Amino acid sequence: MPGPIRVIVHPPSPTGGRRVRVDGEILGLAHNVVDIAEFLRRAGLEIDPAEVAESPWIDWRGAGPERWGPESSS
Repeated sequence: MPGPIRVIVHPPSPTGGRRVRVDGEILGLAHNVVDIAEFLRRAGLEIDPAEVAESPWIDWRGAGPERWGPESSS
């Protein structure tokens, strides 16, 4: 591999979900860690959904893995 993979999970959108980007390419809009694991699997990166929240190569922006929707939702 040429270098470390950079996964960015953007802040929750006002309508729910979080954009997922890998090395500058948008993979999709995730609504939970299972979605992120699936996007990464499709990109050739295997990760167990249980490990997504703690992965050191995933950069959680705006909120951690516990938040997927707008602030008013719980």
